[in-house]
Parts: sequence; C-alpha cells; structure tokens
Amino acid sequence: MGKDFLSPQSHPMATHQHQFEFEEYDNEHELPEADRFLLHKARTHTANAYAPYSHFRVAAAARTVAGHIVKGTNQENASYPVGICAERVLLSTLSSLYPDDPVEAIAISYQNVEGSSDSPASPCGLCRQSLVEYEYRLHHPIRLILSGQEGKILVIKRAKDLLPFTFTPEDLK
Repeated sequence: MGKDFLSPQSHPMATHQHQFEFEEYDNEHELPEADRFLLHKARTHTANAYAPYSHFRVAAAARTVAGHIVKGTNQENASYPVGICAERVLLSTLSSLYPDDPVEAIAISYQNVEGSSDSPASPCGLCRQSLVEYEYRLHHPIRLILSGQEGKILVIKRAKDLLPFTFTPEDLK
C-alpha cells in the first residue's frame, strides 16, 4: 500500500524559533535626546518625499558613528517599478558621502496623506535586505527607530533582526 501523504514524516525533524527584543515607546518624549532629534528629522523630512501616486510620504534620517546626519525620502515614478524607497535613497546617499562611516541609527517615519500616520511602519523586504547588507558591509549594527508622525515608536537593535534569513555575501561563496 502507498504511503499516506498525510502521515507524519518518518525522519527526525528539528524545530527552531526566531525571536528578537525591541523597545516600544508611547511617544517621542520617552526617547533619549539623540533618538528624539533623529526622529524629528525624519518626521519633518517626509514633506520632501515625492509620492504623487501613493500619497504615502516616507523619510529616513541616519546618524553615523562620526555624527553626520543624512536624510532620504521615497521617490515615486509614473512607471511604478522605477520608484525607490526612502531607506534605499538614504543608504545610497550615505555610501556616496561617507562610505567608511558606519551608521549608528536610522529613524524612519511616514505621512499618509490620505489616512492616519500614528503607528510605526516597518521597512519593506527590499529595504530590509539593503539595510542588512549595509550592516555586513561596514561590520556595524544599525539601530532602527520606527514611527509615524505621532504615537508609538519601536526601536530595533539591529536591522538583521527584521530579516533573520538574509541572503548575505557568504551565500555567494
């Protein structure tokens, strides 16, 4: 008789779990001053986003180890795939201006012109991969500060926590 496709597997199986810790703040006043400053930069910079199609303005502001502040915004395009997220605009700018200066923290905020902007939004998959690659590249974790224009704020210790099975340079070897 054939093997029932619903029967348990006959070989041993290992089960693993991935967890990570993050901080949650009720508002910006609970943040350390340096993080509050960076978040303010991201929140105000959303006004410079080019988002005529989605009306979802995103800005990211980074602080490097040397203390440089760099900002980026999403840039949409009528040919939708041509657009680029704020996080990748920011990383491109950082690598052009300060290629050897690791990023200490990035604050990411958004303004939903047609809805609420009061809860944290997380980077998309492409941006998560790009952020982790930047961590690998400069051998330094990047703290992420995620927030809307108001409300709760999440702080993640390193970008890699958001993408545990990252495709890394080691995978190419």
